[in-house]
Amino acid sequence: MLNFDKFKQKSIKCAGLGEVLFDVFESGPKIGGAPANFAYHCKQNGLDAITISSVGKDELGFKARNLLANRFLPALLIESNKATGCVHIKVDCNGVPSYNFDENTAFDNIHFTDDLNEIAHKLDMVCFGSLAQRNNVSHQTIMKVLDTLSQDAIKVFDVNLRANFYSKEVILSSLQRTNIFKCNEDELPILCNLLGVKGNTSKEFYTYLQSLGIDCFIFTEGSVQSTVYLNDEVSTLPTPKVKVVDTVGAGDSFTATIVSKLMQGESLTSAHQKAVKYAAYVCTQSGAMPDIPSSYL
Repeated sequence: MLNFDKFKQKSIKCAGLGEVLFDVFESGPKIGGAPANFAYHCKQNGLDAITISSVGKDELGFKARNLLANRFLPALLIESNKATGCVHIKVDCNGVPSYNFDENTAFDNIHFTDDLNEIAHKLDMVCFGSLAQRNNVSHQTIMKVLDTLSQDAIKVFDVNLRANFYSKEVILSSLQRTNIFKCNEDELPILCNLLGVKGNTSKEFYTYLQSLGIDCFIFTEGSVQSTVYLNDEVSTLPTPKVKVVDTVGAGDSFTATIVSKLMQGESLTSAHQKAVKYAAYVCTQSGAMPDIPSSYL
């Protein structure tokens, strides 16, 4: 059973671990990367958050440091000889993005440093995905960070499948270190097939996750609804109808909000309601890290 009581009445230290990159739209580049988005939205929700990644010695690496600083988001951005990561995004008429990723970039080559080791020992929660693990250097670093965390720390695996940048081995090694798992309706059938899970419903997949000792499953279905399984509880809520500008970062903001609120002691129902409202607002804004009005916090 997953219990958040130990985190009440304390400053919760968390990290988004993996890719810091630039979402390159037709209008120009915006800072992003799912773990960085997650950390930003955790900070908006009152957690002591940091993003951990690697950027190049190039113009975009310098820009990343400045932009995250301007958003008052602490960052450990390990310097790399590789170029800062970029994903080229096209948004369709419904605001749904498609992605084209540069390869062998700085975030593919995150090294385990003394500074990273020191931070890992202090974290109460970390969120990571599969994209930054497409290269073995970052994969090994992420696994080492997860193994360095305290026994009580919460590990959030937001799988974030992109193109062919994942493998069964990486997914399984990540699941073995996970407390909370998140995926969407497009990823679920791929995961069921990859992992040999019979059936392809969220309930059947949660049963599989529980067999691995994972007692929280966050499942989003875009503009339709979202379902969260926590221990023996289930919460399903419809997705609000809003005027969508783009959906980039909406899923990250949803996960960050629900995990933050659960760790702050709120009920599953309350945390889910706030996450739905928060993510819907992000969809009405351009980019993954918009300013969030206090009424959404």
